[in-house]
Amino acid sequence: MDNYQDLISIIALTMGVGWASGINLYAAVLVLGLAGSTGNIDLPPELAVVQNPIVIMAAGVMYFVEFIADKIPGVDTGWDTLHTFIRIPAGAMLAVGAVGDVTPALEIAAGLMGGTMAGASHLTKFSTRALINTSPEPFSNWAASISEDVLVLAGMWAMFNHPLLFVGLMIAFLLLVIWLLPKLWRLLKAIFTRLGEWLGVVDSPEPVDELSVTTIREP
Repeated sequence: MDNYQDLISIIALTMGVGWASGINLYAAVLVLGLAGSTGNIDLPPELAVVQNPIVIMAAGVMYFVEFIADKIPGVDTGWDTLHTFIRIPAGAMLAVGAVGDVTPALEIAAGLMGGTMAGASHLTKFSTRALINTSPEPFSNWAASISEDVLVLAGMWAMFNHPLLFVGLMIAFLLLVIWLLPKLWRLLKAIFTRLGEWLGVVDSPEPVDELSVTTIREP
């Protein structure tokens, strides 16, 4: 029974650090570091580096910077674009550290799982925040940013305290992303195309001559 619980806990930690990194990497590292350094959780030795005071301080500073940038319309999208190249690899690296000292095959599997979770949560955040930015008021950005921070904290709490429930939620999240992302990207594409036409960057489609169409259709 203990081995089963340990396995579920490792899977939850592997999925969780990837998922949280895709939303807010610095909050995830800060929570792991503080929880580990205060003795509230026992991190694998390969992940214990986040307990270092220097890492905790750096994560805290960057979390503060992201907390501000994430609430400014337009700046948040630029920040998310830049962090596409940071959150996903970091999520994979944290996931590898979460499984501890295992075989290379398991490390690769953990990295793939962590990177996938980070990519799914990051792309979902990126696309939804880009859609929110089509609204001129800033309040929706603030609400979305605060909700994301609360979601990361609540998710990581569940990851440590109810790992089996958390794994189930992560599976449901992946299924939701598979269904939702194509719809979000089509909507984003339509918005950016319309914006490009308005700026003159993208050519507007030529109007269809109904008379010509009718003539072509006649036998």
